[in-house]
This record gives sequence, structure tokens and C-alpha cells, in this order.
Amino acid sequence: MLDVALKEWAIVCDLLLEGRLAFLLRKGGIHESGGPGVFALEHPRFALFPSWAHQKPQMIKEAYRERVEVLAEPDELALIGMGVATKVWRVPSRQAFDNLEAFHPWTREQIDMRFNYKPQNPLYLVAVRAYRLTVPREIRMNPEYAGCKSWVPLRPGDEADDRNATPAIEHDAYERTVERIDESLRGG
Repeated sequence: MLDVALKEWAIVCDLLLEGRLAFLLRKGGIHESGGPGVFALEHPRFALFPSWAHQKPQMIKEAYRERVEVLAEPDELALIGMGVATKVWRVPSRQAFDNLEAFHPWTREQIDMRFNYKPQNPLYLVAVRAYRLTVPREIRMNPEYAGCKSWVPLRPGDEADDRNATPAIEHDAYERTVERIDESLRGG
């Protein structure tokens, strides 16, 4: 059972669960328990908690933009997927990130914003293998789930059952994608 969820834009959750995206962006400098520049996710297995409130359609590529809805946080929502972090890369340069253009949904403006926010802290990519839950978990939006935060500790009774979850991308295809990302980052 998963008792923690990662809050992420709903469009990003959807693309992970469709197998169209295999990594997330994270900025370093926050809670790096291994020391500065040693980034690791606090929870490598997590439910995907979709958020609509802070999505910005203009920050998503045209191919996906019409799917982006900006809504208030709902009273109820379904946790339908989970992620497993399998690798973390420190992005060596903007040029290296630009080599990944075909692998992500974000616009140049969104990437600029991520690089420019606290520029002293590095940008990281976290490879995430997404899975669809066999049984979606319907939950009520509790006050502690609301707001702008990454991690959402799920209350007892709201945990998501991760048994028999179905991968969004088959193992070999996922591994090839991770290898291509790795090569692209080294090429920059």
C-alpha cells in the first residue's frame, strides 16, 4: 500500500500514465540529505496525485496544451497511478537539457523558468516508471492535501493499493528510453 503521493500537474500525471513521459523535473537545494548536490527523492515509490490548480497551459507544448485544465482543487479525486523513481540525473547544462526536446511536454519558457529559479541550485531529472493502479483509489480532498506541496502523506484509509499495477511502458521500452535520456544528457 502506498501511503504517500507526489503532487504533480494533472497533465504530467496523464502523460506518465500514457507512457509518453518517463521523467520529472526537480530543483536541487531542498532537503538534500546526502549533502549539497546529492539529490534523492524522499519517497522512491509514490501514488500520483494530480493537481489542476497551478497548471499553466502556456507552459506545455502545443501538442498537449488543449488537454490542460486549470481548476480549483476538487472535493474528491481518484488516485489512478503510481510512480517508481529509478534514476536521478543532475542536468549538466541547458544545452544538455535541450537534447531532450523529444522526451518531454514542457515549453522552452517553462524550462527557462526551472533553470532560472534559484540558479545556484542544479536542475535534476528523475526517471519515473509509471503504473496504472488495478483499482483506482477515490479520496476526499482533506485540508492537509491542499496547497502547493510536493509530498502528500495519505491519511489512513486513503492509501493506494499498488498490488498488480500495470506498467505504462513495458520494461524493455522503458529501459531504452532511460538509456536514450542518459546518452542525450552526456552529449550536452
